[in-house]
Amino acid sequence: MRSVFRTIGALLLVCLTAWAAAQTAGPATRATVAPSAAPSAAPAAGNPAGSPAGGGGNGAAATGGGAATGGNAAVGADYRLGAGDSIRVQVFQNPELTVEARVSEQGTISYPLIGSVNLGGQTISQAEAKIAAALRDGNFLRRPQVNIVLLQVRGNQVAVLGQVQRPGRFPLETNNTRVSDLLAAAGGVTPMGDDTLIITGTRGGQPFRKVIDIPGLFLNQKGQDDILVQGGDTLFVNRAPVYYIYGEAQRPGPYRIERGMTVQQAVAQGGGPTPRGSLNRLKLTRTGPDGKQVETDAKLSDPVLPNDVIFVRESLF
Repeated sequence: MRSVFRTIGALLLVCLTAWAAAQTAGPATRATVAPSAAPSAAPAAGNPAGSPAGGGGNGAAATGGGAATGGNAAVGADYRLGAGDSIRVQVFQNPELTVEARVSEQGTISYPLIGSVNLGGQTISQAEAKIAAALRDGNFLRRPQVNIVLLQVRGNQVAVLGQVQRPGRFPLETNNTRVSDLLAAAGGVTPMGDDTLIITGTRGGQPFRKVIDIPGLFLNQKGQDDILVQGGDTLFVNRAPVYYIYGEAQRPGPYRIERGMTVQQAVAQGGGPTPRGSLNRLKLTRTGPDGKQVETDAKLSDPVLPNDVIFVRESLF
């Protein structure tokens, strides 16, 4: 019986010894693991050299002058920075050099360590490379990795106004944006829009103005008028000229004048005469160059001019 108790006691002693060893082993293991992780985190805390000498590569970092512009999805890679654009400049492993700035009217921003930097007219990649070179050449960082994010587009915009579906300001996403591209971006011309477009701006420091025939742009008759637009240009589509018809017409009111429209076509656009009206008794009121109104009997073949007023009279019989 004594041997049985001795055996049970030995087993209990072994269990207690194993439990005590497990309790003391936990903290020791944690104490040895934590120091091993610290050296790997230390370089990231602050590296005045921009990236480690010898440069190991971090696949997620954008190299100086690289086009790692994940936040610039709203514009194309060829977009050039202009006055009013808001950007964020970041340097890998140097959070103290992160700056949000607005490009001035002179095309510059103020950046730590290097002062004023002219970025106007440069693409995102070119601006990244310029800041990286300034940091490197000034011996501030050995291998700076610069990333620029375009936060808000204000520069290099073109205004499209007047009789278009979506008037507003549009950024020039590429260097080869043409008049037809801006018209498409604005949704095209409204039904009451004119057939001509006026573009104004500056070219070579001089005021610039050009009248463009819109249908000719797309019918390949005047492809040379589909010119390149520049930042600051304004495209304006005026309201189309109208004429007025009243009297014994099916649908009296104002109507858009089509190219080469005659009096007969104008009456037809108004639904034609009523059963009481007569095509042989039309009166045309037209405003002359001197501002005076002249009333004449209209022929069906007469051309219709802006602001003409056509009166459909009653038939005599």
